[in-house]
Amino acid sequence: MKTIIFISVLGLMAFTSCRNSNRHLPEPLSLITNVKGAGHTFEVSFFSGKQFNHPVIAVWLETSDGSYIQTLYISKSVATGYFQHGDTKSGRWAPGPRRRPATVPYWSHKRNVQEADGLFVPTAATAIPDAYTGPTPLKDFVLKSKSDSSLHQLVRLVLEINQAFDFNRSWTTTRFPNDQYYATSGQPSLVYATDVIDLNTPAEKYEMKLLGHGHYSGATGELFTDVSGHTTALEIVKQVVVKVK
Repeated sequence: MKTIIFISVLGLMAFTSCRNSNRHLPEPLSLITNVKGAGHTFEVSFFSGKQFNHPVIAVWLETSDGSYIQTLYISKSVATGYFQHGDTKSGRWAPGPRRRPATVPYWSHKRNVQEADGLFVPTAATAIPDAYTGPTPLKDFVLKSKSDSSLHQLVRLVLEINQAFDFNRSWTTTRFPNDQYYATSGQPSLVYATDVIDLNTPAEKYEMKLLGHGHYSGATGELFTDVSGHTTALEIVKQVVVKVK
């Protein structure tokens, strides 16, 4: 009888410990964009990998054949052309404006807005409205956003992510020594997407899958499917799940 009571007490202690530990799990950051959108609501749950470290992120909608519809979220640094490591006038990195087309080139070329200097990333003068931007997440997050209007075609969500100075043995600091835009890049951006979504009868959830990487310096909007040279960058994202509300 004493043995049975002892086992029961251990079980209760384990259950209580499990409940207490779950209470201390960090809540994901909540990002809300385009609250005035009149269309569908999309919920993107992002779970970070062990190499997640201040990445730049873009999330957008496109048609089933790959035509750009609209941006749902873009990191504020890209949206404004102002980066925490953007100014080197003092001899060290400081916050300031910087032209970085290698950050999320697949998104920027899909968006297809060319600036006066020929690049496809916004400047301070042509910044993307705050309604679609947000700070760079520091942990797991849930993005809730809306399409500008009701959509009546098949769509998919696409996510592009990149971390500056993310060099490795394949994407070395000297691989393109004369390319100023590659110099602060490293492993090129990675692109993830859902399967095609029928908004009339959406599935319960969609998990984003890796498609490939963007151009190493942002010169084109090409998608490269060979990611064999990527290492740590493949561990920035653990999982991304999309739900249509």
